[in-house]
Amino acid sequence: MKIGLKWIVSFTVISGVAIGGLFWTPATDLPNSGEFLSDDKIVGADVAWILAAAGLVLLMTPGLSFFYGGMVGKKNVISTMLQSFIALGVISILWVVVGFSLSFGDSLGFEINGQHYGLIGNPFSYPFFNHVGVLPHKEMASTIPFILFALFQMKFAVITPALITGSFAERVRFISYLLFMILFSICIYTPLCHMVWHPDGLLNKYFGVKDFAGGTVVHMSAGFAALAGAIVVGKRKNPHHEPSNIPFVLLGTGMLWFGWFGFNAGSALGANATAAIAFGTTTIASASAMMTWILFDRINGRSVSALGACIGAVVGLVAITPGCGFVSIPESLFIGFIAAIVSNVMMNWKRLKNIDDTLDVFACHGVGGIMGMILTAIFAHGEKASLLHGGIEVFIHHMIALVLVSAFAFFGSLILYKVTNRMITLRVSEESENIGLDRSQHEESLNC
Repeated sequence: MKIGLKWIVSFTVISGVAIGGLFWTPATDLPNSGEFLSDDKIVGADVAWILAAAGLVLLMTPGLSFFYGGMVGKKNVISTMLQSFIALGVISILWVVVGFSLSFGDSLGFEINGQHYGLIGNPFSYPFFNHVGVLPHKEMASTIPFILFALFQMKFAVITPALITGSFAERVRFISYLLFMILFSICIYTPLCHMVWHPDGLLNKYFGVKDFAGGTVVHMSAGFAALAGAIVVGKRKNPHHEPSNIPFVLLGTGMLWFGWFGFNAGSALGANATAAIAFGTTTIASASAMMTWILFDRINGRSVSALGACIGAVVGLVAITPGCGFVSIPESLFIGFIAAIVSNVMMNWKRLKNIDDTLDVFACHGVGGIMGMILTAIFAHGEKASLLHGGIEVFIHHMIALVLVSAFAFFGSLILYKVTNRMITLRVSEESENIGLDRSQHEESLNC
């Protein structure tokens, strides 16, 4: 087998990172910086819960691989599952080297009236987890070790590019996807993460965007990147196929739903009442969306299907994510209900179907994230926290931020796909597509 230059370069990069880590001598604390608290502020119950929550969020990525893998044709199951699973390797390393710094490092941005607003983190704040030690951070995680906060956030960074893969399944080269995943994480994910979740981030500090667990940062960014990807890569030669394994989809949905408790309730960053509320709203919104989806399908003349139930459940999980810690259980019922209807309509919209978003990533995650952001701005509890609680300004800011995030994620990803394609051709050959990516890209098959 001929070994291309791109693989030699890739191996050289991972070799350099690994050897660099061997000689890196990180400082574990930031003495006298005033950013960290003493270790007696650590709360054992919070540490135990976030350790468990981080494990739950990690489980979501293998869950996603089953969810997507069961939906594609038999010739592309392994390749599709690997595209999700490989993010655990690529993004985990990237996060340690520079991703965490870009997401949660010292803010780089601009000032308005003496107030600093960050666009992205300083890449030299925490390279190779430098200064990421066991002390709690005063503003970002005041009751757990900072390294636990960093590792918990890493799992969010891992699953985000994996979500995108469903849009261009069955037709993208593996090495091209790896390059795009790295570029997306650095150029799209980390700035959004910083702007929404860092105390000095622009969308957080100026716009007051409420995103409890990633509706904007994770799902909207992935959804719009998926839409851009489907447009750039183009349609499959044979866009019609039967899902290869519905039990895989059911298994993946169960793993996602289970892991989502860590995703949402874990974002409270403590074993507290807010985590309990998020736990409850998460499961009720998903249940509501699942039932709404299959019943809405039926009254529109479509069959009640296991696939529809699974997609509906995931849409509910997506929609409740930004507001899970801010809304009540009864409101989560409505959020799941309305998000399922809107996403269902979008999924069956002929114009969107013509784009060939293979697994309807935009209709589920992009639209679900949009609905979640809007509904959070309507229902979030607290004085002037949302439209229904006197916060008209918060609602307006959310709508402005929604437009900005959508444009940034879509057009930014569009550029990154073009850059990737110039460096390494994105799409497989027609022959490889006909053979299937399992064989043509990985020399494996379900019969191995």
